[in-house]
Amino acid sequence: MEKGVLLCVDDEIIVLTALKDQLRRAFGNEFVIDVAESAEEALELLDELASEGHKLLVIVSDWLMPGMKGDEFLIEAHNRFPSVVKIMLSGQAETAAVDRARREAALHDFLPKPWSAAALVESINLGLKDKETSGAA
Repeated sequence: MEKGVLLCVDDEIIVLTALKDQLRRAFGNEFVIDVAESAEEALELLDELASEGHKLLVIVSDWLMPGMKGDEFLIEAHNRFPSVVKIMLSGQAETAAVDRARREAALHDFLPKPWSAAALVESINLGLKDKETSGAA
């Protein structure tokens, strides 16, 4: 069976490395864990993965990034891939941006930086469970 993809998007390499390490420890080889350093790169990667037949499951995205902000990115990702679980992880997100992502991108969760690995894993598991029970899988 094809492994699902968890995509982490942040402009800081150290954050991406930490996320990837935490998710690998939590999920082992259950998922493909991919990273992108910008919203634009992430959108290209999502399109590429989808065209190759990968199952896109979760996006964990920062808000404050150069170019496209996280709420704009998640809304665009939602328009292309509505069933993907979307989580925003940020230390500087504006409340209006988080609210907009909740309304327009079906944002599953917002976690402040510094984040807890346990809270992130729990949020991903809950998002996947909700997706499964809603039949959006």
